[in-house]
Amino acid sequence: MNNDLPIGIFDSGVGGLTVYRALHDRLPHEHFVYLGDTARVPYGTKSMATIERYAIENAKFLADHGIKLLVVACNTASATALPKIREKIGIDVIGVIWPGGRKAVDVTSEIERPRIGVIATEATVASERYVRAIRRAGSNSEVMQLACPLFVPLAEEGWTHEPETYSIAEKYLGEMKAFSPDALVLGCTHYPILREVIQQTVGQNVRLIDSGEATAEEVERRLTEKGLSSSREVPAERRLCDDLDHFYVTDAAERFARVAERFLGSQPSRLEAVEVFGNDELEKEVRSGM
Repeated sequence: MNNDLPIGIFDSGVGGLTVYRALHDRLPHEHFVYLGDTARVPYGTKSMATIERYAIENAKFLADHGIKLLVVACNTASATALPKIREKIGIDVIGVIWPGGRKAVDVTSEIERPRIGVIATEATVASERYVRAIRRAGSNSEVMQLACPLFVPLAEEGWTHEPETYSIAEKYLGEMKAFSPDALVLGCTHYPILREVIQQTVGQNVRLIDSGEATAEEVERRLTEKGLSSSREVPAERRLCDDLDHFYVTDAAERFARVAERFLGSQPSRLEAVEVFGNDELEKEVRSGM
């Protein structure tokens, strides 16, 4: 495989830009191609079958454009669709849940019986994938999960310091604060935008785990292990959203650009609206089995 191929990233919308930022910061010599499925967001309230179908369509779109590794930035898709994605595209795939869960275990390893909290979408919480990841990492910790759906629109609106945001955080996280976690996993790509609000609400002594940052660490490890790190030199002018990275959306490109500027401080230099629908592999399987 060509080591200089880009790394693919897809998310249900704009939240995965926090994962892109973490990857870009950790791996500035790599190039990235990002797909935001803005026409079908949110994924968190949809059925597993629907999420799988959307995720496979997104993955095949990126694979067809030539990538060396795929990062599924969407926590919901990571929770429900990774096995099907791996089966369909034949490219190394990394989700955000295992790295985030393992990181939470790592940072609490010196505590005899740590308490780990997880906040995420309804679908991710219902899947219990973070709980399984934490258990798989060898932790004997107590785990508590909470869904915080309103954090997504608050992040996209840039309402990071408004009184209403703090009020909503108090309502959502009161039970979590009472649980007194040693670490709290931000199990949705939007949540790092509200990091300060979340930290103040649960307490400064709680370690916040950004799954995007943990995923970037995992991607770096995987590239090194497989000998896939790019041989390109880092351009002196390399910056977020520059023309070395390519962004695609399935709808509302102008809104995506505005939110990207809120999240990252700049708009994508290369942004295209595309159609990824109509490649329903799961439906083909059902029909062929009739």
